[in-house]
Amino acid sequence: MGALQMIRTYIEYHVDMTRRVWGSIDQISDEQFVADEAYSRGSIRNLMVHLAHTDLRWLTGLKNLPDPAESMKAYEAFTNRASGHEYSEAVATQLSDYVSGLDDSRLGENPAYIPGPRWEVLLHLVNHGTDHRSTVMQKLHTYGAPTFDQDFILWLAEKA
Repeated sequence: MGALQMIRTYIEYHVDMTRRVWGSIDQISDEQFVADEAYSRGSIRNLMVHLAHTDLRWLTGLKNLPDPAESMKAYEAFTNRASGHEYSEAVATQLSDYVSGLDDSRLGENPAYIPGPRWEVLLHLVNHGTDHRSTVMQKLHTYGAPTFDQDFILWLAEKA
């Protein structure tokens, strides 16, 4: 397996795990979704929107486009699970489409607005997502929502 296929596999894992977390989020109320907490970004909503915002900002940079940060909606604009989920799914689709269109030469290139090659950024997104999904799942557990292992090796075994 080459580097490009590995990156595609990791991004597929990242997108799939995020979708699974949304499945668990669907088991809580909108009030629990927006409940503020002191740790990290606060609410589950804030964490999940932050995750999508981060993926979108880096993805935009990978495409050599200017940072969209100033035009992004504030966390509070996502008033319920459905609006957050819809946004997250739109970003996940863009990320998956982008990675499926990459080739080996572009994977190693440094985009104009990014200080390293594309593959580093894409691996960062996977790592960043794992961190925040873990925090969300801990919060979901306290609400009694279903959680799951997000180990990459277990995910691969499921696919085999």
